[in-house]
Amino acid sequence: MATCTRIVKVLAGCQRHLLVACGPTSAGISPVVSRKIPIRTYAAAKALKKDWKERKDEKVEKVKKEEKVKVVIDNTGRHKPYGLTAWAPVDDVYVTRFYPRPVYEAAVAVDMLKSFQLLDHTPPDQPVYINLKLDMKLEKKKKVDAFVSTVHFPHSFQTKVNKVVVFTENLDQAKVALDNGAAFVGGADLVQRILDEEVIADFYIAVPDIMTKLLPLKNKLRRKFPKSKRGSVGLDIVNMLELFKFGHEYMVENDTVSTTIGLLNMSTEQLLANIEFILKDVCSHRPASYGPFIERAIVSSNASEALLFKSEAFVQQTQEQK
Repeated sequence: MATCTRIVKVLAGCQRHLLVACGPTSAGISPVVSRKIPIRTYAAAKALKKDWKERKDEKVEKVKKEEKVKVVIDNTGRHKPYGLTAWAPVDDVYVTRFYPRPVYEAAVAVDMLKSFQLLDHTPPDQPVYINLKLDMKLEKKKKVDAFVSTVHFPHSFQTKVNKVVVFTENLDQAKVALDNGAAFVGGADLVQRILDEEVIADFYIAVPDIMTKLLPLKNKLRRKFPKSKRGSVGLDIVNMLELFKFGHEYMVENDTVSTTIGLLNMSTEQLLANIEFILKDVCSHRPASYGPFIERAIVSSNASEALLFKSEAFVQQTQEQK
């Protein structure tokens, strides 16, 4: 009897199991019992670790930038320059990278350019260039603003006369400008003609009274726009025309001045006078109390190598005169 009762209980349990497994289920009701998933209310440890790593990297980069200082090696008293073979080669044939680049006196460098021209049979009237690397730093993090200057060399070498536009609405001033060689003279009526590119010139000068009417030309003319700082705004029309008709313009780009200072067939004295003149003009744009303005000076011609020359003598003369 006990055995029969046990069998009935087993069969009943099996029937119940079959009814649950095979019975119809609703699409909206899941047979799986819902469980409470724990929600983390704190930040992920990995993210914190990443932030800490980023901060550490920033600190390391900051320290590296502070430590990255240009090391200047003093070669005074050394038997040879650091990293080079000797102070000077003992023969005429040598590998230039193993020796320091020679620095010549300005007169010697100019004479060498003339001798190169004779040896290479290049044109004698080729232009002579000067390249100046400038130290634009002032106190703290301030720098000298890049500037544009127009100079009138003591020994001119230009073959053409620059076209100059004079802005004035005064009839007497307009007559003076035309008598002294201005290419175009006018007032506000010239603004639209310049915007339409009917009037194109090398330089533009103006009297102070008309400056407010020239503002539409600022984006068009850019660095050629008249400015009192460059000497292209004033009342002395005669002197301004004299400067800009025969003047030579140079500018600072990437802390460097690169411009023409003469022709190779000019005499050495004339070329040296032009070199001295432009060096003095460049040095006038920064106070001498901040130290040497010119870090490196190079002179060259079209068909010759570039020669380093000493500019200190010209700069010292300028400071003594002041």
